[in-house]
Amino acid sequence: MSIIITFDFPGATQAQYEQVTDLMTAGRGLVKKPSDWPVPGLISHATGPSPTGWFVTDVWESKEAFQSFGERLAPLLREAGMPQVEPTIYEAFNVVTG
Repeated sequence: MSIIITFDFPGATQAQYEQVTDLMTAGRGLVKKPSDWPVPGLISHATGPSPTGWFVTDVWESKEAFQSFGERLAPLLREAGMPQVEPTIYEAFNVVTG
């Protein structure tokens, strides 16, 4: 079952997000397609500024795929100085991609 993941990082910046993606892609910069992710299973990714910092919304094929990604992501977030937050997880009912 697909899941929706949201992160709201208070005080985080676009520069920190870009640092995380650069670390994740071994220096290739921003992720542009699901195959850029270090683990399979990503359906969609959107991110941008929020009123309090930086916001991320992902759709993953399964909770297991996201957990695998989270194991790789957590140390990168720490390295970039992103605040530690727990994601909010929702079961997806309907997912439409372009």
